[in-house]
Formats: sequence, structure tokens, C-alpha cells
Amino acid sequence: MTLSILEQRRIEAAFAKGIYEEMAAELGAEAAQRILSRAVVKLAKQAAAEMAREAPDGQASLEHFRSIQPRWTREDALRVEVVRQDERHFDFNVTRCRYAETYRAMGLGELGAILSCNRDGAFCEGYDPRLKMTRTQTIMGGASHCDFRYRWEEAAAPAAAPPAAG
Repeated sequence: MTLSILEQRRIEAAFAKGIYEEMAAELGAEAAQRILSRAVVKLAKQAAAEMAREAPDGQASLEHFRSIQPRWTREDALRVEVVRQDERHFDFNVTRCRYAETYRAMGLGELGAILSCNRDGAFCEGYDPRLKMTRTQTIMGGASHCDFRYRWEEAAAPAAAPPAAG
């Protein structure tokens, strides 16, 4: 059986904590956070691209994206209330985040947003550029819930070529 994403993040956070502390001691906290953030974003994009390739016929879609959400909620890692779900939208609120709880318990509350929340927008970019996310608040940031609003934007049709002069 594969690890849950929650357990994977806990293991990654323990490793990242040691590296972060060494970078912060040598480069300063700000530089260490910047480097850690870039690395997490890069890894999130790579993971998303791999998951998109798992879609039927390799065609990423909002339907497939919704179908992989249980990977993040496994083991009651996230409690989710769906607000809207249709062919172009997948909106939900997270009312409990065990990722945030885990990071705080590990003494990593200040890095939780970098280690976890930071991944969400980057994941969309790596999954498919048509997947867009808006979020205005997070539990990690002290809010009562996270407000995820995903939308699928079809690519704009290419502009018609101007008529030939003549």
C-alpha cells in the first residue's frame, strides 16, 4: 500500500526542517524560505504533470482532477464541503486541515504555508494551464476554513488571420 499524502508530507517536512535550519543558519531565514518555496513549487508542478498523464487517454480534465482529490483527503486529512461542482467549476471549503495540524505539531507552523499551501496553485500550473484556482484564505494562515475555487478554462480559439491585402 502506498503512503497517504498526509504521511508523505509529514516525512518530507521532517527532512525539509533539517535542511531549512541549515540554510537559515548560513543564508538567513528569508533566503532559506525563498529557496524552499521554489523547490516545493517545482516538485508540485512535476507531481501534477505526472498525475495529469494518468488521466484517461492522457487528457487532463476537471473531471479527472476531481477524481484524484481523495488522494489528499485520505485518512481524514482534509474535511471538505463542496460548494459548487459542475462541468467548469469545482468549489469547496476545507473545514479541517490535518496538514496544518501536523506542521504545527512538528514545530513547523511558520513553514506550513510554504510546505503545503504553496503547492496548490503550482499544482494547477503543472496539471494543465486551463485549470485555475482562486483561494483567499487558509486554515494555515489562521482562517476558519480554506476557500478553494477551481475553474476549467477552455483555451481561447486562435485569432483569425487578418485578410490578405490586395
